[in-house]
Amino acid sequence: MKLKFTKMHGCGNDYVYIDCSKNDVSDPENLSIKLSDRRYQIGGDGIILICPSKLADAKMRIFNKDGSEGKMCGNGIRCVAKYLYDNGLAADKDNIKVETLSGIKTLSIAENSGREAVVKVDMGKAILSAEDIPTIFSKDKIVNEPITIEGKTYNVTCVSMGNPHCIIFCDEVYSADVKGVGSKLSCNSIFPEGVNVEFVSVIDEKNLAIRVWERGSGETLACGSGACASVVAAAENGFCKKGENITVHLRGGKLIINYSDNGVLMTGNAVKVFEGEIEL
Repeated sequence: MKLKFTKMHGCGNDYVYIDCSKNDVSDPENLSIKLSDRRYQIGGDGIILICPSKLADAKMRIFNKDGSEGKMCGNGIRCVAKYLYDNGLAADKDNIKVETLSGIKTLSIAENSGREAVVKVDMGKAILSAEDIPTIFSKDKIVNEPITIEGKTYNVTCVSMGNPHCIIFCDEVYSADVKGVGSKLSCNSIFPEGVNVEFVSVIDEKNLAIRVWERGSGETLACGSGACASVVAAAENGFCKKGENITVHLRGGKLIINYSDNGVLMTGNAVKVFEGEIEL
């Protein structure tokens, strides 16, 4: 069996994209595990299926490199929008709609130079309710709350952007124990569905530096929903102002996030790396 694919990334958060109108994918969990291997296969943080939708221009399904299915990927959905536009599957570049497990998201392409595009996505409203994130914290809202991991206490802020995030503010993000703390916290019983963990340093009121441990993938170069959640957490803790553009510096690049009472807007790149065909 031969499978056609497109390799794309947003800020280094890379996936293997498969157009399901042209390919039959019957076992996406195992396919993601196989194709994500960076030594023996195409390599990536997982696979993203671009499927037909009755509600939008397309439906996005995300599978992490461990085979688990994710609800939302901010970097991935920007690449889906570029793919749809480049392939004539979305006629309106200012109103591209993509169905996800976190609802329908609306995107617009500001620039498209061929290989790379600048895409804005309306990520919807941030969820701060502990029950809806979900967590089993006894409080309704988790902002700067202590949690103990193997005898060490961390203050965390919890946010959902359609997928759960736990944010830890630290003085120096580049020396943070992302793997050690992130891997333990991401599967802690206080988060029934697991959680993505962001380690954030505040550069100033308009700039944040973050590293991300993603459930199902480990540390990635970037996480779009994690960048959004980090800005929300920064505003809720008084480090940034709502309604202003905040630049988030990730290992793979920069994203511009604007958090307001109306929702969260994210702007960043979407890059086509190459396309090909693989024998399975």
